[in-house]
Amino acid sequence: CALGPLSSGCGRLLWRHFFPALNYKAGVSKICAAMAEGYCPVPPGLGREENLLSLEDVLMSQEKLPCRTESSLLRLGFLDKSGDSENIAPGSKMELPLWLVKGLYDQKRRVLSVELPKIYREGWRTVFNADANVVDLHKLGPHYYGFGSQLLHFESPENAEIAKTILQTFVGRFRRIMDSSQNAYNEDTSVLVAKLDELERSLFQVGQKGLNDFQCWEKGQASQITASRLVQSYRKRKFTDIVG
Repeated sequence: CALGPLSSGCGRLLWRHFFPALNYKAGVSKICAAMAEGYCPVPPGLGREENLLSLEDVLMSQEKLPCRTESSLLRLGFLDKSGDSENIAPGSKMELPLWLVKGLYDQKRRVLSVELPKIYREGWRTVFNADANVVDLHKLGPHYYGFGSQLLHFESPENAEIAKTILQTFVGRFRRIMDSSQNAYNEDTSVLVAKLDELERSLFQVGQKGLNDFQCWEKGQASQITASRLVQSYRKRKFTDIVG
């Protein structure tokens, strides 16, 4: 197991300093064993809630959100790539990661205001309401549902319409996603999932797993159900009583 700096001489000294009661070799063995275990993915949060232990939510929070500064931001000029000033002047337009915008957004102080990404504006909402199945969600935004739910944290007169469109889009595309996942056995599914959002891709994988498990069961390849040891020992005792 390669632990990089931890396996060097300096790493050994740091280990003895912070973990004097734990043997170095035993500790490294435990770390290697933990690293060898399979990664158990953490599901993303639901709705407006985020799960910071979820890799999908971490990636989603990195998506850029257009915003406009309402007050001067001192010593934050490095955030504006188009300018060379140390400070950010009021009225500056820029795109910032979602997690940073949520940290700076304050209704009372009015530090900045948020602009809707084009995919959540009225023009695209009309397209979704007409036929959501033709839209390439992965190209327009791989985290359409999660990112759109996070937009509801910011005050906007269009929040109700955004939430309604997100829900109708999910309902309208759900049946086709599950139908395609149940009718693609031992096939290349790259074309089927190319236009799906990350949430939709996870649903497609769930459907595929259900299909594969059913096919294994139908062919008799599923794991067999065996009696528990308690039942087996009870049968043995009962047989002994009858013979005796």
